[in-house]
Amino acid sequence: MFWTQILLRDVDVNWPTEPARRRALHVEPGSSRAAGGMLLRKLPGVSASGMGLRLSQKFVFLLFISGLVTLCFGALFFLPDSVRLKRIFLSKSESPHPRGMTPGRGDVSTRLRALSRRPSVSYEARTAGRAREERSRARAEPGGRARDHHDHHDAAARADRDAGFSGQSRDAFDYGKLKKCLFKPPLGSDGGQPSDPQARERRDKVKEMMKFAWENYRRYAWGKNELRPLTRNGHIGNMFGGLRGASIVDSLDTLYIMGLTQEFEEAKEWVENNLDLNSNGEASLFEVNIRYVGGLLSAYYLTGAEVFKKKVVELGEKLLPAFNTPTGIPRGVINLGSGTSWSWGWASAGSSILAEFGTLHLEFVHLTELSGNPVFTEKVMNIRKVLNKIEKPHGLYPNFLSPVSGNWVQHHVSIGGLGDSFYEYLIKSYLMSDKTDEEAKKMYYSAMDAIEANLVQKSPGGLTYIAEWRGGILDHKMGHLACFSGGMVGIGADDGELTKRQHYLDLAAEITHTCHESYSPTKLGPEAFRFDAGAEATATRLSDRYYILRPEVIESYMYMWRLTHDPKYRQWGWEAVEALEHHCRVEAGFSGIRDVYATTVSHDNMQQSFFLSETLKYLYLLFSDDDLLSLEDWVFNTEAHPLPIIRRNCPPEREDAEEAPE
Repeated sequence: MFWTQILLRDVDVNWPTEPARRRALHVEPGSSRAAGGMLLRKLPGVSASGMGLRLSQKFVFLLFISGLVTLCFGALFFLPDSVRLKRIFLSKSESPHPRGMTPGRGDVSTRLRALSRRPSVSYEARTAGRAREERSRARAEPGGRARDHHDHHDAAARADRDAGFSGQSRDAFDYGKLKKCLFKPPLGSDGGQPSDPQARERRDKVKEMMKFAWENYRRYAWGKNELRPLTRNGHIGNMFGGLRGASIVDSLDTLYIMGLTQEFEEAKEWVENNLDLNSNGEASLFEVNIRYVGGLLSAYYLTGAEVFKKKVVELGEKLLPAFNTPTGIPRGVINLGSGTSWSWGWASAGSSILAEFGTLHLEFVHLTELSGNPVFTEKVMNIRKVLNKIEKPHGLYPNFLSPVSGNWVQHHVSIGGLGDSFYEYLIKSYLMSDKTDEEAKKMYYSAMDAIEANLVQKSPGGLTYIAEWRGGILDHKMGHLACFSGGMVGIGADDGELTKRQHYLDLAAEITHTCHESYSPTKLGPEAFRFDAGAEATATRLSDRYYILRPEVIESYMYMWRLTHDPKYRQWGWEAVEALEHHCRVEAGFSGIRDVYATTVSHDNMQQSFFLSETLKYLYLLFSDDDLLSLEDWVFNTEAHPLPIIRRNCPPEREDAEEAPE
């Protein structure tokens, strides 16, 4: 490097300023001159007095040095993305980008990450590259944060052992074997048709609502992300980073299980021909994962159509650069085109959010199943490693974590927004693993103990609720989002300690009852409700009174119906159907409302994609027989997309059985 500096200086080649040159070449001030004198004394044709080279020799040396410089700097861009290189070249990209800002085409971080995403020649080459990357990180990062090569090979070996249903190879997913290992056909013996005439009539009504919502989306917003039913146009938004068709992908499995065959085929054709994954914009890692990845995975598992498998694996690979952080905790926002990622501008001190990085496990394990690539599972298992290493205040998991230091940023704990689905994915990871993921089980029940000890409260009126925790001070409110927890506690009841199983089921019923009570006289619930100053499950602030077609309360009704068959859950669900029809149905679709307490309804002009994916699906399942997407075979991701339980040891009688009809 010193030779380069001196020779280029002698022939008046432009060079960066002195401080910039020192950073690039690691040259201390004054050292270049001393090294230059030594170099000139050793070269032939150079006098000790500092006379220059002859012209022909200068030309030869310049050619040689130019080639050497090009080779050295070129090599740097192909080295693993170590922290040392990041410090030199990626200092800007390591800090969160402002909302709405994306790196320029010539940004160094963009080029480096683009190189890292080029497809490798073979699976072996990918594996070797990952091993080299992990070794580089272990050497370069403070405290040996990254896995060393032994850990890497252990993880790869585990992934090799676990890849595929029933011990299949990593290179091919056996869809037929998956179907044979299901205890029941996905659509049940008769499409889940209930024997009870009233339930059948109510289920048909939910199906009509889905058809109405879909047809209006198709007519006025086809290819856009969501429908604006009042103005009869489409909405794109900036949540999905340029991806389109969120309502289409979110609706695939709902259309399929409802038997809306023509609509499903239209949606499938759009995915095949129009779902463009080469977008360039800021996308929520969390939302893209639960809606697009989850939707495509479930569509593949229900139908076996290869187009869904191909698309979802491609999309999954585009999400991987979000994990390129010092801890491996992904940032919340990613540019799907360039691979650059950053944290949400509103997140405390550039934090990643518990509910976002904790809501990847189900989908990423299934991406490994389909692709044979263990990297997806490795990424989410590393998240658990980080969480298990750090101290948890009173056993609780705060909502904000630094992806750089791996430490909590502030002690705000919520089972609602910012925290919710992290807990859901712990118990569901255990269930999806055919109850073999003991780590997930331990984390879930430990978290439940801490939640019960610190957050579960009883109101003066006798309602059980889960408060929020802010550095030791309780905030006596509960969000609509937290109402999923009735169902979560319910499905986890049977696998807790024997002496606590009935307790968990009772707790699930109490939480679900509280959330039902929050549903106002209109029978629709506010975004948040409180239990202080005399309030009993009531929104005391105008800003909390809106309802945006959310599913969480209905989700708990569905789970509690399946667990108990108490008829009140179907009755409560029907009340919600009637309220949706009366208050939210407009001429061209369904719309959220701004105030659940107002006598005159004001609509928000948005038919959310999760209304099609979750709210209507959970209502349909509530009025169906239990063998439609049986809980013995399926778990639902947080967007209600069904994913099959992974059975490593398929019972021989099922392996030999003919594929179950649909």
